[in-house]
Amino acid sequence: MSKPVLVLGAGGHAAVVIDILRQINCTVLGLVAQEQPKANPIFGGLTLYLSDDDVLSFDKDSILLVNAIGSLPGQEVRFKVHQQFKQLGYSFMTIVSPKAIVSDYAILSEGVQVMPGTIVNVNAYIGEGTILNTGSIIEHDCVIGKHNHIAPGAVLSGAVNTGDYVHIATGAKVIQGIQIGERALVGAGATVTKNLESNKTLYVAKPFLR
Repeated sequence: MSKPVLVLGAGGHAAVVIDILRQINCTVLGLVAQEQPKANPIFGGLTLYLSDDDVLSFDKDSILLVNAIGSLPGQEVRFKVHQQFKQLGYSFMTIVSPKAIVSDYAILSEGVQVMPGTIVNVNAYIGEGTILNTGSIIEHDCVIGKHNHIAPGAVLSGAVNTGDYVHIATGAKVIQGIQIGERALVGAGATVTKNLESNKTLYVAKPFLR
């Protein structure tokens, strides 16, 4: 039986995560956020803690944390919070939606979140704290680094390798065997056909106009 959880964050991503937690009958002890969340029935009945320090009142061996802070390009709040609580000895729950398809031969590291409609195929490795968002596809033999965000509808073909802190935006496509360096950004709808170096951004190619 899974340990009860505290959810860090109270925005849109947190709402999706709590929906999954309820579907898998996980006990949610409360939300940790610095301000009152917007009215949302999914948060109904949950205790709100307004400070990260409130987490410290919970025994690190008796609970799991869920990092439900959203991930946007150039923002480091999500993985800084992860690192903060890891250094204090807390562990993060790996979450898989019951509406996702994950191979028994895929490896999901601590704190990975797999959203509804996602497919993770055989021999894929997903690094710590990574979000595989709604409807994304991670094909066979992909190696995904720590704290990536593979956004809704993104498709990674076989044997794609990404570094840490990579953002692959909504609807992007990466052909087989591509290497993407750490902190790279693939823009929404872009198609990656060549390796992308660390800290680089690839936008959608503009059509040639005469």
